[in-house]
Amino acid sequence: MSLREKLGEDYATVFKKAWPAWVGGLSIGFLNVFLFTFDRPWSTLDGVLNWGGWLLGNTVNLVTPADLSPLLRFGSVINIGLLVGAFFSALVAGQFGIRIGPNRELFKGLVGGLLIGTGAALVRGCNIGGFFSGTSALGLHGLGMAVGLAIGAFIGARLTVWEMENMTPPKITSSKRYSTLLANAKVQPYVGLLVLIGIVVGAFIYLQAGHINLAMLLLGGAVLGVVSQRSRVCFVRAFREPFLTGDTNHTKAMLLGLLVSIIGFSIVKYMATEFWFYDLPDDGFIRPTFWLGSLVGGIIFGVGMVLAGGCGGGTIWRVSEGHVKLWMALIGYIVSAAFVNQWLQRSGMIDKLGEAVFLPDAVGSWTLAMIIMFSILLVWYILVQWNESSGKLTAL
Repeated sequence: MSLREKLGEDYATVFKKAWPAWVGGLSIGFLNVFLFTFDRPWSTLDGVLNWGGWLLGNTVNLVTPADLSPLLRFGSVINIGLLVGAFFSALVAGQFGIRIGPNRELFKGLVGGLLIGTGAALVRGCNIGGFFSGTSALGLHGLGMAVGLAIGAFIGARLTVWEMENMTPPKITSSKRYSTLLANAKVQPYVGLLVLIGIVVGAFIYLQAGHINLAMLLLGGAVLGVVSQRSRVCFVRAFREPFLTGDTNHTKAMLLGLLVSIIGFSIVKYMATEFWFYDLPDDGFIRPTFWLGSLVGGIIFGVGMVLAGGCGGGTIWRVSEGHVKLWMALIGYIVSAAFVNQWLQRSGMIDKLGEAVFLPDAVGSWTLAMIIMFSILLVWYILVQWNESSGKLTAL
C-alpha cells in the first residue's frame, strides 16, 4: 500500500467514518471543562437569547434589544463555533446537503423548536446548559431538569408511537437536495478547508483585539462541532431511545461525558473557592430554578426535542449539515426563547421559578455531594442496562 493510500485511510477514519458514541461523550466532557475554565461551560441558550435580541430587538423592536453584538457575546461565540465546526466536519466528509423532508416533519420541527425555547427559558438553560453543565456544576436545577427531560422524552416517545400507529406516513417528495455550489461531494472537502481557515482567522482576529477568551471559546465551540458531527452523540436519543427502542449507546456516552465533566468542574470550583486561583462566574453556573422551573421546563423541553429531532446543541450542529427540519427548529428556538424570556422578566415570574441550590452547601460537604452525584450516575447506568436487557420501559 502506497503512502497516499495510507494517508487516505487515515483521513477516512478521522473525517468520514463515524466515531464511536463513547468517544464523543468523553470528548464533550473534557471540552466542557475546558470551556468552563474560560468563563463559561457549554450552553446554547445564552447565545440564542443574544441572537433573538439582535434579530427581534435591535432590528424590529419586538423584544428587548441585545446589549452586545453576537460576535462579542460569549454564549453566541460558542454557538457560532459549534455551527461552523460542524459545517467544516460535514464538508470534509462530503456529507453536506440541503435535506427537505415532508411538510409534517417541517411543522414538527417548528413546534419542537418553540417548545425547546420555552423550556430552556424556564430552566434558564437548554439541555446542555441547564442539565449537562448545570449538573456538572453540582446545581440541583440540573438534576431537576434531568427528571423533567426524562418525563418529556417519555411523552414524546409515546407521541411518536401514536403517530406511527394512527397516521398515514407522509409522502416524501424530496428528502435530499444539494445546493448548486456544493453539488459535487468531491468539492466539499476543499470548501471545508476554506471554512477551517476562516475559523483560525477568526480566532486570530479575536486575539489581536485582546479578546483571548472569545478566541478560546470560538475554537472550543468549533471542536465541539466536529466531535458532535463525527460521533453523532445525541441527547435526544440518550433520553428517548430507552423508552422507544431500548438502545442505550447514547445514554451511556452521555453519562460518561457527565462523569468527566462533574469531576472537572468540581476540581475547578473547589480550587477556586479554597485557593482563589481562578475567578468563577458570579453565580457559579447555579441557576435559581430548582425545582419548579427546572422540572416544568425540562418536561416541555423534553417533548420539544423529541418532536424536533434535536436538542439545544444538536439542533445547531445539525443545521450545519443542511437539515431543513432543524432550521425550522432553530427558528422556533430563537423566537420562543426571546419572547418567553422577556415575559418572565417583565412579569416577575423569573423570580418565582425556584432557588439556586449548590449541592455541597445543601448537604454540608463536598465529599457527600460527590458521593451523591456518583451514586445517581451509577443508578442511572444500571437502570438503562436493565431496561436494555428486559425491555420493560420500551414501546417498540
